[in-house]
Amino acid sequence: MHTVVVGTSGTTAEDVIAVARGNARVELSGEALDALARARGIVDALAAKPEPVYGVSTGFGALASRHISPELRAQLQRNIVRSHAAGMGPRVEREVVRALMFLRLKTVASGHTGVRPSVAQTMADVLNAGITPVVHEYGSLGCSGDLAPLSHCALALMGEGDAEGPDGVVRPAGELLAEAGIEPVELREKEGLALLNGTDGMLGMLIMALADLGKLYTSADITAALTLEALLGTEKVLQPELHAIRPHPGQGASAANMAAVLKGSGLVRHFQEETAPRVQDAYSVRCAPQVAGAGRDTMAHAALVASRELAAAVDNPVVLPDGRVESNGNFHGAPVAYVLDFLAIAAADLGSIAERRTDRLLDKNRSHGLPPFLADDAGVDSGLMIAQYTQAALVSEMKRLAVPASADSIPSSAMQEDHVSMGWSAARKLRTAVDNLTRIIAIELYAATRAIELRHGLTAAPASLAAIAAARAAGVQGPGPDRFLAPDLAAADEFVRSGGLLAAVEPVTGPLA
Repeated sequence: MHTVVVGTSGTTAEDVIAVARGNARVELSGEALDALARARGIVDALAAKPEPVYGVSTGFGALASRHISPELRAQLQRNIVRSHAAGMGPRVEREVVRALMFLRLKTVASGHTGVRPSVAQTMADVLNAGITPVVHEYGSLGCSGDLAPLSHCALALMGEGDAEGPDGVVRPAGELLAEAGIEPVELREKEGLALLNGTDGMLGMLIMALADLGKLYTSADITAALTLEALLGTEKVLQPELHAIRPHPGQGASAANMAAVLKGSGLVRHFQEETAPRVQDAYSVRCAPQVAGAGRDTMAHAALVASRELAAAVDNPVVLPDGRVESNGNFHGAPVAYVLDFLAIAAADLGSIAERRTDRLLDKNRSHGLPPFLADDAGVDSGLMIAQYTQAALVSEMKRLAVPASADSIPSSAMQEDHVSMGWSAARKLRTAVDNLTRIIAIELYAATRAIELRHGLTAAPASLAAIAAARAAGVQGPGPDRFLAPDLAAADEFVRSGGLLAAVEPVTGPLA
């Protein structure tokens, strides 16, 4: 099994995905254990002093003015976890919880939190045992960290609350720890707070969304090329010299992908000039690289933000190398929240332009000779009419999901925490948007492949033929009389979601961007 070693200098997106989705084992480096011990020594020394230190010997948030006596500090740490584990709503996905736990361990291992090495080791042990705390949809405002989600995870470390075992069954966390031979932690000064104060949930969801969107944007380039081909469009707009004079990297990459898919096509530039002369294609076809490319550049910016956050130690207060323990605002989720919202906007626009291309394929007045709705016997058969309705409904929802969460703020903690990021909410809606975008691209694929097969007497590009053959082998059926359509669309969705479309095309085109 793949092992991820956690040191003091952050982690990588690849490691997050390996732990969250691939169940990779987690180990703490010797360097991290030494840093943890040094920082703990500083916290212990401060705890022994009579002067109050926030997070070590005081209350929290609006209650930070109270000095807590030594005999009550363990209770204080337990209480903050119990009281903050106040989430509600549906359970959050296992991969999200694992990413959140791993990213919290990443910050703990930095040596800036003051957590004991034994607590960090327990966090790794719980991940390695396949124990996943039950975390709920609602409870984070994205400031002071993802408080409720992280609290539910910390609660499980204490042997309290519920968790999912490696068998997928939800049981009391204490039982699962005992079966795995893991001793519940007894939290000491600073530790409860250190386990809760991070952007880990929203960051984990950002990293996984970027991985999924990277594949989807390439898939969208492929389906856009298939639609251009099915509409007998021109590939001349994809010439690299045209994109070089507007040097946005994503635009050039998308155009190059489309050109690679269309290489050798016998359908492009077949203008039917006698019956429907065309000078240029519609925007949804001609501007596909510009829209998808802008989304790619948005992803590049989001990945830069994610890389910075992966290198960060997000906690409050933090232990500095010179021995100071200082309060800060690094837990504020604004940097992550903004790019989560930006990605949802870009994804909505990509879905919107894909739907417009699909609608063009189905409209006999704009499809340049294709049958109405790509039906076998139009009138008797409805063809893909309602598949486009489904796609339109998904696009409409994506537009609603594109409304930014990070533009909102609701004050909390008696106005001490009077401006919050709502980054967790931005991340949750982005996950839904990514799911919807997959379905939208799948419907365009379904329509475009059928349309190409209806261009009798014309030969599609080799890459297009490979995509069609693989889709049919995966259960995505071709032209014919009306049938129960939902299973076909589900097969197309799985074909795109699983990477089947990319796997079919890239052996012909070479690696796509």
